[in-house]
Amino acid sequence: MLKLDNVHAAYDSVVVLRGVSLQVNQGEIVCLLGANGAGKTTTLRLISGLIHPLQGKVCLEDKPIHHLSPEAIARLGVAHVPEGRRIFPGLTVRENLILGASNRRRVNKVELTSDIKKMFEIFPDLEKLQNALGWTLSGGQQQMLAIARSLMAHPKILLMDEPSLGLGPIVVQQVFSVIKQINETMGTTVLVVEQNAVIALSVASRGYVIENGRIVLEGKASDLLNNTEVREAYLGGRRTCI
Repeated sequence: MLKLDNVHAAYDSVVVLRGVSLQVNQGEIVCLLGANGAGKTTTLRLISGLIHPLQGKVCLEDKPIHHLSPEAIARLGVAHVPEGRRIFPGLTVRENLILGASNRRRVNKVELTSDIKKMFEIFPDLEKLQNALGWTLSGGQQQMLAIARSLMAHPKILLMDEPSLGLGPIVVQQVFSVIKQINETMGTTVLVVEQNAVIALSVASRGYVIENGRIVLEGKASDLLNNTEVREAYLGGRRTCI
């Protein structure tokens, strides 16, 4: 579904990505692991059109998208849950969800109501808080809202940037359980960027490791979990899963 081919990217004169190639097949959960500054967030920003590559290409369903605007890429079915969640604090939970469907054309009220109801089934806490302002939600609730808002766009692929950031262990488990549920029940393809390699690899089918803007390792999630280098660098000897 998604393919990056020898992508280089920079901010001004600082090169951040150096020949990144990866692919995400339809129906997969794929994780991109790496330390701070490795290029994980830049990779997602590149896919969603927030920056453009110096060279290389990004394809969605075999069609190049790296030259398109973020709005055009969103309309093609790419949804991005950014680091820090970035919900609209002055809007209610329900209003945030409605805005999530803004890239879809001619959405009628019945369809919109049905989609919101489905989000409340997946995220039951949000139904109780649907009239609450975004800033009043806890970090975990905001993360759930950010995911639900993205799903309102009916994406083909969901990009998730550090969904565990700033959350406690129990909430992190809940968030990744939801990611797995979305993939299994809705068939949504997911590319998740994470530093928490243990939890990411426990739900993913495959993974990539990025260091200094280069992919240095890739493979099945189970193989990466058992890889000595990965365990020492990212797992710290711990092994838990959901």
